[in-house]
Amino acid sequence: MRGPLAWPPLPLMATRAEHFDDLVLDAAESLERRLGHPLGVELAVEDVPPSDPAPWEHGVPLGRLFPAERGAPARLVVYRRPVEQRAADDAELASVVHEVVAEQIARMLGRDPEDLA
Repeated sequence: MRGPLAWPPLPLMATRAEHFDDLVLDAAESLERRLGHPLGVELAVEDVPPSDPAPWEHGVPLGRLFPAERGAPARLVVYRRPVEQRAADDAELASVVHEVVAEQIARMLGRDPEDLA
């Protein structure tokens, strides 16, 4: 009888994309603890940003916040490939992800990103 080589999912079995998703969730949970309330935002990860940047964006965006509309909550999208390009190792990747999430949440709350970092 054959079966999987390692059936409980092990951390080493996670793909780079799954690892990145976990970093985004960790950053959001950290900000929720710091603020003391839920962020009220949906989180999403996309590989690359769309080819039509917003007028205020210069260069390649690392994340984008879509405001809430018609009963749908605000949505924060983090772009995996541009963020990974800016990090040399896992520790730096976690730091960049946290900065991107904090910057977008600060923008949503009308606060200074340094207050949340």
